[in-house]
Amino acid sequence: MATTSSDAHPEDDAARRILLAGPRSFCAGVERAIEIVERALRARSTPVYVRKQIVHNAYVVDDLSRRGAIFVEELDEVPDGATVVFSAHGVSPAVRAEATRRGLDVIDGTCPLVTKVHAKARRFAARGDTVVLIGHAGHEEVEGTLGEAPDSIVLVETPKDVQELSLPDPRRVSYLTQTTLAVDETAEFVDALRVQFPMLHESPSDDICYATTNRQHALNAIIEESDLVLVVGSTNSSNSVRLVELSRRQGTPAELIDRASDIRPSWLDGVRTIGLTAGASAPPALVNEVVAALGELGPVSVEEREVTRETTHFELPPAVRGAAAPPSDPPA
Repeated sequence: MATTSSDAHPEDDAARRILLAGPRSFCAGVERAIEIVERALRARSTPVYVRKQIVHNAYVVDDLSRRGAIFVEELDEVPDGATVVFSAHGVSPAVRAEATRRGLDVIDGTCPLVTKVHAKARRFAARGDTVVLIGHAGHEEVEGTLGEAPDSIVLVETPKDVQELSLPDPRRVSYLTQTTLAVDETAEFVDALRVQFPMLHESPSDDICYATTNRQHALNAIIEESDLVLVVGSTNSSNSVRLVELSRRQGTPAELIDRASDIRPSWLDGVRTIGLTAGASAPPALVNEVVAALGELGPVSVEEREVTRETTHFELPPAVRGAAAPPSDPPA
């Protein structure tokens, strides 16, 4: 959204300022995953099941459910031979093996950047390393990565966990990270690993995805000017939660909201400048909804603060590449 001069009231000292962090909202991996489900629904005459939430956003999941997608937690809820889409967060080899055994028609929605982390996990384990995975227990992406080499990967969630590690061969240690972590906090983990294991094998590329990094950099550009930061995203969205934590670590109050209706009027008391962003799985329309809702509470000026332009695009899997493209996103 560009600067909206029609909403600005420079003559009104009471006007609130909204600083829009850019980039924000959907990343290429999320767009790809959603389009996979949309195309599968249009191409298949039989039910389309989705294991776990395709992306971590309540609005997106509800919208796809209304269109006919059937979301399940595990494959035992999917009939033999049925179509199932794996979520953007990836799955373990055990899940893939079960799908093959059951004769399921699998369409893989795994983000290519998560797939890259899985490949590194297999490669590091195969060369004899113990792989330290920095991430959050229970997150689907972490579970999938752990499943690639369960006997060779150990999960750490805090720098203290690193200090308490006792590994078979401290000379053969490498590390991976969940793709949606906070950049600054992850650096602390890596520093701790370097101290604990001086011969640490480091990867030439970062595992935190470009979209997570860009959204954190964009928020950093507006935090100091903001009295309050609103992050549009669901509570189970790791990259959205990291944005809230980033703002709070720097001393600016921040709240995570799914929709504009979640905004509490008390949050706005004494607030003149609102920083607004959205996690990589939150639709852009929901950001527009928040801007409109804030405008209904009084005059606002809207300023776009874009730190970089994202041009990444991921190809669709062959299973849906020939299916009809979905129509434009419906309004929120």
